[in-house]
Amino acid sequence: MALQNTLLKQQESAKRIKARFVAISWRDLAISFGPIVLLAIVAIWLAIWLIDPAPPKTITITTGPEHSNFWNDAQKYRKILARNGVTLKIVMSEGSLDNLKKLNDPTTGVDIGFVQGGLAADMSTDSLMSLGSIAYVPVSVFYRGKETIDRLSELSGKRVAIGLQGSGSRVLALTLLKANGIVPGGKTALLDMGGDEAAKALTDGKIDAAFLMGDSAAPPTMGKLLRAPGVRLLDFAQASGYARRFSYLNELKIPKGVFDFGRNIPDHDIRLIAPTAELVARENLHPALSDLLIDAAKEVHSGANVLQRANEFPAPLAHEFRISDDATRYYKSGKGFFYRTLPYWLASLVDRTVVVLLPLILLLIPAFKLVPLLYGWRIKSRIYRWYGSLIALERGPVAHTPEEHAEMLQRLDQIEEAVNRMKMPLAFADQFYVLREHIGFVRTRLASSN
Repeated sequence: MALQNTLLKQQESAKRIKARFVAISWRDLAISFGPIVLLAIVAIWLAIWLIDPAPPKTITITTGPEHSNFWNDAQKYRKILARNGVTLKIVMSEGSLDNLKKLNDPTTGVDIGFVQGGLAADMSTDSLMSLGSIAYVPVSVFYRGKETIDRLSELSGKRVAIGLQGSGSRVLALTLLKANGIVPGGKTALLDMGGDEAAKALTDGKIDAAFLMGDSAAPPTMGKLLRAPGVRLLDFAQASGYARRFSYLNELKIPKGVFDFGRNIPDHDIRLIAPTAELVARENLHPALSDLLIDAAKEVHSGANVLQRANEFPAPLAHEFRISDDATRYYKSGKGFFYRTLPYWLASLVDRTVVVLLPLILLLIPAFKLVPLLYGWRIKSRIYRWYGSLIALERGPVAHTPEEHAEMLQRLDQIEEAVNRMKMPLAFADQFYVLREHIGFVRTRLASSN
């Protein structure tokens, strides 16, 4: 009879021991991933908020008068940018000085513009940056007379055309003349006259000298004036000094005979001074557009001519405007990998996606190492919770009546039944069976105390 009772008890115990083992608890795993997913969402939101938005498909450039050199260059830029799906709007202006004013005024809607050096002395340039110099803008001073002039101070007392009001040529001419003691209101007649009007007045003998720059000093015009009887081009004997004194000026040399080898025009090397024209942008220009614009500048301005060598421009020459970080990176190492290998629109998308994913990956790599710890902690906490109930039952008051003893056994059965209902990963089976042994230990203690 005693043996039969023992077998019955073992059978009942075996029924209670049937646990629900699984390879892995997907619910616990999903909950363990919760903090990581939340962290990823926050990281993605921060990345999207901090990185540059998609580059705009339309930008605006301020140039100069219609059919001017800057205006013609902008037409070429427009065609190049159109290949990449970017529309370039062209705004005509009075010239470099007007371009600079438009760039400094956020209400004009202008993004980029051509600006000649030597104009920004009285303006703030903090919100502007240069994408590089694109060409020399020589200061060509033509004069009449039998005597050779090689210094600007020798123009004192003469009739000198310095350019039209508001033009960059006039601003620079006044700066150079002032350095030689010639100022408005003095004995030198400074005339607001430029371009073809000044060239004609000079050849007609109505003025003694003329400052010609930019469009009015293109190589064909210079060659024509040099062939005119009695007209000469001032050879800047102090060219090196000007380049040292004014950081935006460069010393150039016009080689002997370059305009006409047969007639040997000019008949000697001529030294000139020249600022550079720069492609200036507002500081919020999208980096992708910066690369695209410098690409266009290389295509338009890299050819050789009388004043420059092949591939001399565009160049990161820092003068009055700081070279942008994106331009510095471009001149140092070229376009990014994606922009070299993919279409512009796709490269822009991939580039911004990488900016989001890279920091996210760097953040999630250590975060994923926490998942096994969180998963294990969650499973163990379930086991530890029943240990708490078991300890409370064991340390309870010793039963003195059969009813109290039966109640404690019933509570122990409930604990054991609840433990058996748990889905337990196989990796934690050892801890589960240790808990079962302890349940059996408490059951033995209760039986012995009866």
